Amino acid sequence: MSIPSNFDTKMVLDTNVILFDAMALRKFPKGDIYIPFSVIEEIDRFKRDMGENGRNARHFSRFVDVLRSQGSLADGVALEDTGSYVYIIVDQYHDGIPKDMFENLADNRILGTALAIQKTYPESKVELISKDINLRIKADVFNIEAKDYEPVASSFEDLYMGVLDVEVTSSQIDKFYKEKAIELENKFFANQYVVMKDGSNPNHSAIGRFSESDGCIVPLLTPSEGIWGIHPRNMEQSFALDSLLNDDISFVSLVGKAGTGKTLLAIAAGLSKTLDDGHFQKLLVSRPIFPMGRDIGYLPGDIEEKLNPWMQPIFDNVEFLMGEGKKAAGRAQELINQGMLNIEPLTYIRGRSIPNQYLIVDEAQNLSPHEIKTIVTRAGNGTKVILTGDPYQIDNPYVDAANSGLTYSVERFKGERIAGHVTLMKGERSELAELAANIL
Repeated sequence: MSIPSNFDTKMVLDTNVILFDAMALRKFPKGDIYIPFSVIEEIDRFKRDMGENGRNARHFSRFVDVLRSQGSLADGVALEDTGSYVYIIVDQYHDGIPKDMFENLADNRILGTALAIQKTYPESKVELISKDINLRIKADVFNIEAKDYEPVASSFEDLYMGVLDVEVTSSQIDKFYKEKAIELENKFFANQYVVMKDGSNPNHSAIGRFSESDGCIVPLLTPSEGIWGIHPRNMEQSFALDSLLNDDISFVSLVGKAGTGKTLLAIAAGLSKTLDDGHFQKLLVSRPIFPMGRDIGYLPGDIEEKLNPWMQPIFDNVEFLMGEGKKAAGRAQELINQGMLNIEPLTYIRGRSIPNQYLIVDEAQNLSPHEIKTIVTRAGNGTKVILTGDPYQIDNPYVDAANSGLTYSVERFKGERIAGHVTLMKGERSELAELAANIL
């Protein structure tokens, strides 16, 4: 059977690309996109799955069915927005792969198809797109160019930090302290934090936030008495607290390694804005359920008892803020009984509307971009959403640091008037925790 072609750039898709992003077909540069039969068969097996993979499998099938109504997928159907052509092709055997390997494993059939396309069009650029590291290694053995699917950022290291260092004069710093505002010629993102340094005197500096509405750098919101006994221990925590307490910022993302205070600061600010100020009706703290390492299996008890081990890190932070001892646990439980504090998993958030709440999503690095979208779009009027997470501690096997929902949202919300972001670098949990985060 001949292999159709329209462009010199040719991409062969693995199943995991579609399971990660159902609309991946629309996110490639113009070229020929080939979907082997084995991929369609694997997608068919996933479509009954009740999780994210099943949702994406069903979404993809519906999208391809629309393409089928526009023409023959065997001959290629053009995508209106990108100009690429999409083909569904029968797995192509290539004699470079042993017959038994080709027949027994879908990955090898996908690899064989890429080899056959390369043989048919030796002058074209053929790429195998897969999130499977081992398939990319196999492709390299057969001299097929293989790439990870990275629709957002090519490197986590390029992630927006939320902070900019600026060199200014001594008089400008003095003016900022005196007038509580200063205009600088530099270009800033909305709500970007600014560290102003005096080039002639390293000890003379100031920090602030760029207010897009005012068009200038303004001082941070830093309560002198702290919040719930918590005081920022470093500059980054001061930035984070400013975003968390600012009523004009409705979306906050806090990224940082373990022990930097992301979750504790977010919960302290939430308790302050909810219980002390009454600005929100309740504090809702949630996190995805992903085990670290080998899962221990089913847990006994009712739904509350099953969820307690997963939600315990949240309870620990709340009880720490309430004080030490059994009284703290009792006060935390009292807030839950009164409906002022909710601690729950993200499993049942789809379809909900969450107005006038302070919503904290902990461990957000384990969420996909679609899951982040599902969560943030639940926010009703008056709701503030905070995402916290460490992209270096991902337990979700289908997500990595470059394309997790957390890093995705940081880049997409960058510069938006109602969004703020802070990257926390310095650990404050303990000397041991900071050393372990840096050297292990």
